[in-house]
Amino acid sequence: MSTETETTGAEVGTPPPAGWEEARSRVYAVGLSAALPAVARPLADTDGHTLAEPLTTRTDLPAFPTSSVDGWAVRGAGPWRVAGRVLAGQTASPLDEDGSTVEIATGAMVPAGTTAILRIEESTRTADGRVAGTPRSQPEWREPAEEAHLGEELVPAGTPVDPAVIGLAASCGHDTLRVRRPPRAALLVFGDELLTSGPPGAGRVRDALGPSVPGWLRRYGCQVRGGDVVGPVADTLPAHVAALRGALANADLVCTTGGTMHGPVDHLHPTLEALGADYVVNTVAVRPGFPMLLARLVDGDGRVRFVAGLPGNPQSAVVALVSLVAPLLAGLTGRPMPVLPQVTLAEPVPGRGDHTHLALARWDRVAGTAHPVRHVGSAMLRGLAGADGFAVIRPGTSGAAGDRVPLVPLPLMPGERS
Repeated sequence: MSTETETTGAEVGTPPPAGWEEARSRVYAVGLSAALPAVARPLADTDGHTLAEPLTTRTDLPAFPTSSVDGWAVRGAGPWRVAGRVLAGQTASPLDEDGSTVEIATGAMVPAGTTAILRIEESTRTADGRVAGTPRSQPEWREPAEEAHLGEELVPAGTPVDPAVIGLAASCGHDTLRVRRPPRAALLVFGDELLTSGPPGAGRVRDALGPSVPGWLRRYGCQVRGGDVVGPVADTLPAHVAALRGALANADLVCTTGGTMHGPVDHLHPTLEALGADYVVNTVAVRPGFPMLLARLVDGDGRVRFVAGLPGNPQSAVVALVSLVAPLLAGLTGRPMPVLPQVTLAEPVPGRGDHTHLALARWDRVAGTAHPVRHVGSAMLRGLAGADGFAVIRPGTSGAAGDRVPLVPLPLMPGERS
């Protein structure tokens, strides 16, 4: 498990680190070029997937005039002679004569010839059995196409499918949707110094990433199963190669923790070389999290898989997730590149020279302000536990109170809206 330092960490002859914004754009583009295939799925099986094409309606919504209340569909002036009843699911016969009415249920088809609907609670019956009352001035039914017209686009491609989208799709006549499945992700934890239980001590530290990274990946829409988390992997090159080869057999994305530098037990780079991977990004000019990377492997059949190298320090690993993994997954699922909200700094935030500074902050969504938090060292998690995202301080600048800056939100659960 390597640690991040304040030096560049680059070896002689290696390219300079990618700018943070450039890295995000580059990663999104390669993800989009390798987008997961579109498949048709029954509605009940699409939650957590992503629309591969726009959701359009197969009919007008509503498809027919629909009563909004329980009451009486009347024609002409009252009192009205009762001519029958129409319930939801029935085809209504026309009201052909003035002075006639049919009892009608909420959601039922409004008969042709109806001039008003009288609410049941606002009606009375005359001695001869007719219906009397004064209908309200506003129509008590929904007109055809009031919500949408046949063929109208309701939701664009790239939208995450949640129960609201599924319900809308069903209401306008779909039985299946063309979607992209959630990417499958795996995690390899590197580091002989890691403990998986009990308190740290005697030169060994507790693994904080093995238990937590899968949760972040799930919040980005990935599938992570119990057997997809492996480690700690022994600090030898053969063990690294075997572990990564095994994880890549089923995963679209493998995240690794630690080993992203070139120390004596950092075997990730030789492992990627042994497996024939190409770098998409190799180090990013961002603090914390500088020694992050993304590599791509292409099988003989054209299948593309990715390896995201997360730094070993916990907060740096999360910076790598929001910087590289989030835009990659957006591309793989055909979702739009995440747009960063703008916030107002409530307090000053220092810059980090020619690197982008991602500063942990609490986000007051009502006021639109970002409040920096304490305990934000790259090896610390206390500040992260009380933060909502990272304020972005661009290279060569520092943030003053009142400045407007982008904010990278920490992910929500799939389908959860802020």
